[in-house]
Amino acid sequence: MTRTTPPRPLDVEGFFPELAAYRGTTTRLHPRPGSPAVSSSSVGGPLLWPANEPWPVCTEPHARGTGRRPMDIHRQRQILADTWNRDSDSGPTDQERALLVELAQEHHVATVADTDPLPMIGVAQLYRRDLPDLPAGPDGCDLLQVFWCPFDRHGRTGYGMSLDLRWRRSSEVAEVLATHPRPGVVGSDGYVPEPCVLHPEQVTTYPFAGLLPEDLCARIDAWEEALEEEAEKVADDGAPEPPAYQYDLSIPPGWRVGGFASWHLTDPSPMNCQACAAPMDLLLTIDSREWDGGSGSWKPLEEQDLPTHRFATPTKVTVGRWGQLNVFACPANPSHPHRWSIQ
Repeated sequence: MTRTTPPRPLDVEGFFPELAAYRGTTTRLHPRPGSPAVSSSSVGGPLLWPANEPWPVCTEPHARGTGRRPMDIHRQRQILADTWNRDSDSGPTDQERALLVELAQEHHVATVADTDPLPMIGVAQLYRRDLPDLPAGPDGCDLLQVFWCPFDRHGRTGYGMSLDLRWRRSSEVAEVLATHPRPGVVGSDGYVPEPCVLHPEQVTTYPFAGLLPEDLCARIDAWEEALEEEAEKVADDGAPEPPAYQYDLSIPPGWRVGGFASWHLTDPSPMNCQACAAPMDLLLTIDSREWDGGSGSWKPLEEQDLPTHRFATPTKVTVGRWGQLNVFACPANPSHPHRWSIQ
């Protein structure tokens, strides 16, 4: 099923013609629960991984033997979804409640040492043929595969995430790995994606306001303040909030490739390649939500009647504190290491 972004509440270039020079595109992935094939772009689906190639593992020493079992997380989500889908307001049955309590328990795998190789979780695979804003990988690679460690125990602080991105030429994969290695337990439910098919859609986007020329950014701020003041004069509790550049007119929420990164949590930070110092481009955004109250104008036309609390989190992936992960790539050499930021 197609997913279509509604027209923007207003034509922002009509108010600020100079924004045309900064206009770009981004491809919204619109992941939705389904049964993706290994030959398809997907989130949480089967990966086109060669049978003779080692699966990505986390080798950084950290505690990895205690957490929830991935199969229990999937089962818990299914029970809760079934409860919502019933025509009753009674909630889970007594039997389901008991099972939910059992499924929520953490488990300890005594045979796992802190230094044992830990299978990473396959988060997504993206074929360039499906996504117009996905750049070519190194040496003509056409498939990007994303992995992460299911524990936040990495880096300088000891509380960071570990991400692994692999590019490959899909035509070179002969025999596909039938069963993906999985960790026995995970440190966070949000690292376990539900299988989702994608419904790519290319839309117009503009840079984060703080990265525009100072004068233009100041004029946009003043314009938004004037819209808010005018809305307050009307004082209609049922009236929608006036459109905002950040939430309605520039950068869409949800999973997407290409375009511009949002810096709504922190000030904009230079993302330069650590290998060659070239300014990096946004490669991929992994978002905890497809839309919310602050970005509801981006809700697809086909899903206008769907309640946010049930349908805005199709992948069940959670980044940080319900934020988004922006992954950057070097445009000068896509084989250079990626960088990322959580917003």
